[in-house]
Amino acid sequence: MEEQIDTLGKSFVDHYYHLFDSDRPSLSSLYQTTSMLTFEGQKIFGVDDISTKLNQLPFDQCRHLISTIDSQPCTSTGGIVIFVSGSLQLAGEEHHLRFSQMFHLTPTQEGNFFVQNDIFRLNYG
Repeated sequence: MEEQIDTLGKSFVDHYYHLFDSDRPSLSSLYQTTSMLTFEGQKIFGVDDISTKLNQLPFDQCRHLISTIDSQPCTSTGGIVIFVSGSLQLAGEEHHLRFSQMFHLTPTQEGNFFVQNDIFRLNYG
């Protein structure tokens, strides 16, 4: 079970950041109307507003480099909690920005998962 959760967590993280870096508008397919994103302390509700936020970030291109992925089953929902740390490099910038992000994936009736909760923070210092 633990190995399945870790594999699923890694697969999701690979997919999420691939979309973020190469086809950001497609990220909307991972969220639903009940989803919530906290981005640098700003709370955003619902797939439409989350998609708007992610697509209006003040940079077009970036590359995520993942350092760690920790995954746990969420027994109350049948979902998965995933914690990611890494860095991102913006196009034309020399220095990487460190970040942490947490996802709570919830199962759908079709047997897939969607992002119920997403918390993102840059790590300064």
